[in-house]
Amino acid sequence: MQDDIQKRRHEYTLKQLNEQDVDTSPFVQFDIWFKMALDANLTDANALTLATVNSEGKPTARILLLKDYSNDGYCFFTNYKSKKGEDLKQNPFGAMVFFWPDLEKQIRIEGRIERLSPEQSDEYFMVRPVGSRRAAAASPQSSILKNRRELEQAINDFKNKFGDNFKRPSYWGGYRLIPEKFEFWQGRENRLNDRIEFVLENGKWNFYRLAP
Repeated sequence: MQDDIQKRRHEYTLKQLNEQDVDTSPFVQFDIWFKMALDANLTDANALTLATVNSEGKPTARILLLKDYSNDGYCFFTNYKSKKGEDLKQNPFGAMVFFWPDLEKQIRIEGRIERLSPEQSDEYFMVRPVGSRRAAAASPQSSILKNRRELEQAINDFKNKFGDNFKRPSYWGGYRLIPEKFEFWQGRENRLNDRIEFVLENGKWNFYRLAP
């Protein structure tokens, strides 16, 4: 291995996370930490890693942006024909990871993923900048392209045909991850990190400390 990689190390010393520090609701605890990330003005504080698995058990992960959340779940938007969309069609479960290194915090969420209603997807689509809406509508996400020019031509053709006023295409919209498990991770010195896991058991959220 590269010697400089082996020696790279950052000690986590900012905070600690004890059982008495967490709210009994994982949704409230998420809101507390997420607002801390927003208040810290972190770049892309709403960025998350989404992992999905296809019918063959092969995983894929990518970075997305959280666009809404509540006790009903955690929402993101994409092309239904994308790799993640195809995975979710085959296996409607996934995992999200939020990592804020400046805060030395991480949140993992696992659960079932379902599509949002067409009305919810329409509402979000129309608040996006027109350029982002056009890109979502014209880009054949996850398809192989000959080159960059092919993509740019598709965008230009779409603009010439529809202008700036167009509806959300049926192949693009939102998903919601409905949690079954949370883990709140606080970095600690010597990698003795604090890990508090919430598990939905018989309709009730219970939490436990995990070994680092």
